[in-house]
Amino acid sequence: MSFQDIFKSSFLENVTEFSLLDTCIGLAVALLVGLFIFMIYKKTLTGVLYSDGFALTLVGLSLVIMAVTSNVVLSLGMVGALSIVRFRTAIKEPVEIVFLFWSLAVGIVIGAGMIPLAIIGSAIIGVILLLFANRKIRKLPYILVVSCKDEAAEQRITEILAKAVEYYTVKSKTVNAAGIEFTAELRTKDAETAFVNRITELEGVGNATLVSYNGEYMG
Repeated sequence: MSFQDIFKSSFLENVTEFSLLDTCIGLAVALLVGLFIFMIYKKTLTGVLYSDGFALTLVGLSLVIMAVTSNVVLSLGMVGALSIVRFRTAIKEPVEIVFLFWSLAVGIVIGAGMIPLAIIGSAIIGVILLLFANRKIRKLPYILVVSCKDEAAEQRITEILAKAVEYYTVKSKTVNAAGIEFTAELRTKDAETAFVNRITELEGVGNATLVSYNGEYMG
């Protein structure tokens, strides 16, 4: 048997075994599971930027990827298509990669006919994400940037920080003719930020900026 015969026989066998009912059931289950993934994504979203396009992509992937079945022709065709397609939208959160692969896995499993595995597995994954995604293990750190005139003003600032925040450490300090500018990483007490107002009211303080910091970007 030649390599060409393998492709021909595989394709013809799958065409003769095509069932409209099975296809409709598979698409319906893929749609329901895709909507479930969509709901879990909305519930576990930790950022403030919600993308409708990305959320709808999760539903569409579970339907489109069903073409990857045991049929070698369709499998190779889908792999070739995926190899030339790349996402133009940047992944904002690492957890979004989990949802992408989840949708892909659901489509593959349903396309292979293992519908119970897709449903049970998705339910377990959804429960785990709901339980742990929104739990904050530690308080988010903040970055404080302060400009002041002299060392006396800097001393008063550190005294306020010692009393108002849970923890702080100076990350950088710049001294020039215009004064002193330093950056401190800190963790607040119960998200209290009123100490920034008190710092700006001090004599010799030019400005104070407090921004949240998650280790990747500030905003």
